[in-house]
Amino acid sequence: MALLSRMRSALTARSRWAPTRCTPSFRRTLYLAPPYLLDDYIPQYQLISSIDAAKKRSLAYAHLRECNLCPRLCGVNRYEKTGVCLIGAETVKVNTIAPHFGEEPCFQGHNGSGSVFFSGCNLRCVFCQNHDIAHQRNGFDLTPEELAEWYMKLQETGRVHNINLVTPEHVVPQVVLSILHARELGLRIPIIYNTSSFDSLDSIELLGGLVDIYLPDFKVWSDKTSKRLLKADNYTATAMESIKAMHAQVGDLCFTADGIAKKGVLVRHLVMPGMEDEGKEIVKWLAENVSKDIMVHIMEQYFPRAHVGKPRRGKKSDVVEPGGVQATSGTAKSVRYEDINRPVDLDEASAVRKAAEEAGLWRFVEASRHGGFNI
Repeated sequence: MALLSRMRSALTARSRWAPTRCTPSFRRTLYLAPPYLLDDYIPQYQLISSIDAAKKRSLAYAHLRECNLCPRLCGVNRYEKTGVCLIGAETVKVNTIAPHFGEEPCFQGHNGSGSVFFSGCNLRCVFCQNHDIAHQRNGFDLTPEELAEWYMKLQETGRVHNINLVTPEHVVPQVVLSILHARELGLRIPIIYNTSSFDSLDSIELLGGLVDIYLPDFKVWSDKTSKRLLKADNYTATAMESIKAMHAQVGDLCFTADGIAKKGVLVRHLVMPGMEDEGKEIVKWLAENVSKDIMVHIMEQYFPRAHVGKPRRGKKSDVVEPGGVQATSGTAKSVRYEDINRPVDLDEASAVRKAAEEAGLWRFVEASRHGGFNI
């Protein structure tokens, strides 16, 4: 009887304490608001009809015969000659195709973003961070069909989370043809259009229904700056209408529960030395004219590259390497673009972030604090 009594007492105590031990001492909260959380996602190019696909193929070929798909408006027949981008009609020039782990965490995930780095560009940024690719046309030639086969390799062998088309503004017709061919081959992951925003509305319209995620840069604000540093007269107005058109197509950035972005727009702004005021205007414009819920990446990694810091033409001087030590006062007068010949200061980036928050933006790409990646 004594043993039975002790067993009953132990069971009573266990039942009394079990709920307390099993209940967490904290309440977990979901970072994503429900509007931006998807149960599942089917890429847009899988949903368009065969008739719409045929129309896009026809338009792509037509644009190649009279190319005005970017604001340069060259108007050339790319089967016969090239325009500003120096890329013809039948192939694209590609520098690198590989899983990439240098993108935003929501794009690269654990397996990487399937990045395709196109050679050539329709801008001539003097500080280009990918100068060896965008300005020097290094790489190999691929037809749209061969490009589509590479997408499949990235999906099947690399198991990447998406196909990330980097600097594709000047090869939009070939990109359209490649996506449509990849659809027939069995591609089933989202397409990212990773652009400088120097796109035409015709170009964005042609991409509609094929691109799931737009990843545009908004580089500078003033026309004077764009003409001097990007070698483009109408960059700001073009970027404004392009980003609005992109957002009208796919909306704000949305994720599945694994934290991987599937559709929407994420805008990047690379903060430039001494130009935080332009960044402030850009984030204010985004909040007031596109969406306060748009996701923004305020980037701090500017470093002198390309033509910045090189000796002025026609003058003998000590060489200051692009990306080298900041020029002294004695040599600064002898180098090109000396005003941006230094890394960006973190206070400058912080000022742009503060302006974005004051404008009402709240969805930012954040550095992970826990060794994984944020959603």
